[in-house]
Amino acid sequence: MQETMKTNRVFNTSTLVKVGILSAIGYILMFISVPIPMLFPEFLKIDISDLTSLLGGIALGPAAAVAIAFLKNLLQFITGMSTTGGVGELANFVIGGSFVWIVSYVYTKKNEMSGLVIGLVSGIIVMTIVGCLSNYFIMLPFYSTIMPIEAVIEMGAAINPYIHDKLTFVIWIIAPFNLLKATIMSLLTLPLYKRTEKILNKVK
Repeated sequence: MQETMKTNRVFNTSTLVKVGILSAIGYILMFISVPIPMLFPEFLKIDISDLTSLLGGIALGPAAAVAIAFLKNLLQFITGMSTTGGVGELANFVIGGSFVWIVSYVYTKKNEMSGLVIGLVSGIIVMTIVGCLSNYFIMLPFYSTIMPIEAVIEMGAAINPYIHDKLTFVIWIIAPFNLLKATIMSLLTLPLYKRTEKILNKVK
């Protein structure tokens, strides 16, 4: 019953408003990103915009989590802030959406701290895998239309000598990047989720 209620609440007017607000906050957070030049090429920057999707999904269910992830990327695209013609936003939605959906879905099945931890660990693994696949098949081919793929690989090789082609770039750059990003969001979620859940469920 609790799972059904949490899943269906996304269709309530009040919940739609909460989804809209969290999407707007996530959109704003997309502008706050930090490069880690010693570990990753400069075009890869850590941001925590999926944190709003994650917290929203924990409180409102997996459908809300995916909706927030979609809307914040849609806002990025329609406001003309995209630098990739929508490709980056699509990849961000697919990668971040997979993470927040897994976490919030597991949490609906086991609505306690242990369930959240299981969900976060599962989400980290899934996000890392989906991040590798989407970058290999979507993002890196897109970047090759802007600059030669060899140049991208050289940027990675300058950081890690094991990188010599697209596959090794994904293994040694993309996988650690998404692993780090998902871990950071998970660590931020643990002290925030219960308070956020109470606030969102209290507001009708």
